[in-house]
Amino acid sequence: MGGLPEGFRADVWTGGPDFPESADTVEVIVPPFDVADEELARLAGLPRLKLVQLESVGVGWISPFVPEGVTLCNARGAYDGAVAEWVVGVVLAHLRQLPRFEQARREGRWDYARTDTLEGKSVLIVGHGSIGSALARMLAGFDVQVVGVARRARPGVHGVDELPELLPEADIVVLLLPLTPATSGLVDAAFLGRMRDGALLVNAGRGGLVDTGALIEELRDGRLYAALDVTEPEPLPAGHPLWSAPGLLLTPHVAGSNGTPAVRAMALARAQLERYATGADLANVIGAEGY
Repeated sequence: MGGLPEGFRADVWTGGPDFPESADTVEVIVPPFDVADEELARLAGLPRLKLVQLESVGVGWISPFVPEGVTLCNARGAYDGAVAEWVVGVVLAHLRQLPRFEQARREGRWDYARTDTLEGKSVLIVGHGSIGSALARMLAGFDVQVVGVARRARPGVHGVDELPELLPEADIVVLLLPLTPATSGLVDAAFLGRMRDGALLVNAGRGGLVDTGALIEELRDGRLYAALDVTEPEPLPAGHPLWSAPGLLLTPHVAGSNGTPAVRAMALARAQLERYATGADLANVIGAEGY
């Protein structure tokens, strides 16, 4: 974190069954990833807990265990550039048919084929928050048309209610939404049916945004393509039909990998502690409506 605000001291919890001896005095906790539910349930027993600051953007794994009256904040902004890079990377890999050529190399075949380009494409960003904004900036050098969609319309950004009219015009649809009751299963058969033939669906948000069965049907028909970093379920079990689905580029939830593990998230946590120490408004608060 680069140090703590004056008057603060830190202790370490690795996510295991034993809290440190300081547990009864803890006011702020930055939980590690991959903590079991039974350990998260023990947060309710911390008598002075006031703030849970996450290293992750997603909150679904912990929000049910945050005690009433305790503020939950995520790490919005810590992974913007990394996720945007992943999206650009898989889009280019799809259009330039890099998986096909890599397979041909493995088989020792010179598999010449014409490929497509990103230039001139229409990219619909569904979830135009901090990551969506970073992606739009990154795409600016590719001569594409970027259309942003957010939960509510604002200048330059469409509302989710406009998706039925926007989907047929997009060559590439990028999902960057959080998973909430309002977004769960948003990408259903009707959503996919409105996408134009040959379009690419890119999901760097949450697996639960997509009706997996409906997507598999479209992939098997060859009408749509997809690049997924997140799935439902996750991780994919052996034998799941996504493993063998055609027209799919799949990565194991690595889009946020930025080469400097936790550095940005810890810097964000340090700034949050400064706000907490001075009584300033906290950043990235998860409210009653979610993100």
